[in-house]
Amino acid sequence: MDAQKADMFLMSNGKYFESHHLPQIRQRLLELDESKWIMVQSLGLKDPTTSLIVSILAGSLGIDRFMIGDTGMGIGKLVTCGGFGIWALVDLFLIMGATREKNMEKLQEVLY
Repeated sequence: MDAQKADMFLMSNGKYFESHHLPQIRQRLLELDESKWIMVQSLGLKDPTTSLIVSILAGSLGIDRFMIGDTGMGIGKLVTCGGFGIWALVDLFLIMGATREKNMEKLQEVLY
């Protein structure tokens, strides 16, 4: 793939990934076949900031976890009312990282 395309992808989507993953993503994008470029562009990446806002507003219901695809954890939070509030409070600090990790997993499915 063209280096300009890879850099443009990282500039527009860098906030969706952990910063230490960006060099690895760039390298893999440069090695990527042009036929997979459309698949990379069409990935439905979740915004970590949106996940944080949802976690603040409805974290005890597990909606934040359902939103990023952690169905099991979402059900656990829903049934226990956010782990009696403790789990919901801890998730305020963890949800952005979890969202970025889920985005990385989606990207790796396409790249590898």
